[in-house]
Amino acid sequence: MRKGILDRLNAGEVVIGDGGYVMQLERRGYVKAPHFTPEAVVEHPEAVRQLHREFRRAGADVLQTLTFYSSDEKLQISGNINEAACDLAREIANESDALVAAGVSQTPVYPTHRNEAEVKAIIQKQLDVFTKKDIDFYIVEFFKHVEEAVWAVEVMKTGGKPVGATLCISPQGDKDGTPPGECAVRLVRAGADMVGINCHLDPLTCVRTVKLMKEGLEKAGLKAHLIVQPLGFHTPECNHSGYTTLAEYPFAMEARAMTRWDMQKYAREAYNAGIRYIGGCCGFEPYHIRAIAEEMSPERGILPAASNKHGLWGAALANHGTSFMTERACREYWENLLPASGRPNCPSMSTPSEK
Repeated sequence: MRKGILDRLNAGEVVIGDGGYVMQLERRGYVKAPHFTPEAVVEHPEAVRQLHREFRRAGADVLQTLTFYSSDEKLQISGNINEAACDLAREIANESDALVAAGVSQTPVYPTHRNEAEVKAIIQKQLDVFTKKDIDFYIVEFFKHVEEAVWAVEVMKTGGKPVGATLCISPQGDKDGTPPGECAVRLVRAGADMVGINCHLDPLTCVRTVKLMKEGLEKAGLKAHLIVQPLGFHTPECNHSGYTTLAEYPFAMEARAMTRWDMQKYAREAYNAGIRYIGGCCGFEPYHIRAIAEEMSPERGILPAASNKHGLWGAALANHGTSFMTERACREYWENLLPASGRPNCPSMSTPSEK
């Protein structure tokens, strides 16, 4: 039998999450912006299946169901989308010992009238499918308001499986100004087994926010495993609302993409902060997940299958025929590189829009 998520984390193992689906599939022509809803699981299951398999081959221990914004109020078509998403993730997970996590995200009704009963009814409808499909554990993710996330955790906890909760907030707190430490305390008291941050801001900013959550839990005398699944882009100038306020969002984010070496630095920072569930969200491609797995290989004792085609820190370049290339076959070169954008007329940063 598969070792469960809490068994792995309780044993001190580093668990590697997968990457971003909706943005990746939008670029490949299977998801439409700005809705970013997951109809592709029934319209183009082969595309979702392939991305699951790529993330798993890159080293992901967990495959998340493509159920982002998958409520009747958000979806562009009707059908058994949540069921199809669960089946696809389970199909690929069954090729190995990977776990399947089902995610629920912020609801469209909360911003307008914050009705607890309506929010919980939407979450419950998804949970009913996840329970039927015997998903391994749940992740409450991409919540801007801790209040709504707490309601979601309370519902998901009734499913009898471990629950993780990740907010898309900055070090300044959630949209209501609730500090990260207090957010973490409320989530754990609601029943979350894992707490942390996902999406909206770059990896090191997200790690910084998780540290604040950890401090809040320690002051309250509470314990929970820490999880981080950030944005895969450089976003140093973002305001409280995150990367969606950037001028480049959503169709010109490529210039901000993080390198594989950026990801190795992120993975090490996360590990040193005490985070043991390390993954990614929008902008994270399979090679980014491979970079995390490679950075964590000393702790984990394994490399992913995708590393068979990749020399660690450019080691394969040592066999190149030119001296300038062989000089790049080392960690020192890639770790200290300041990559150019090749865009001489472009600024290094933009001015975020206020929300």
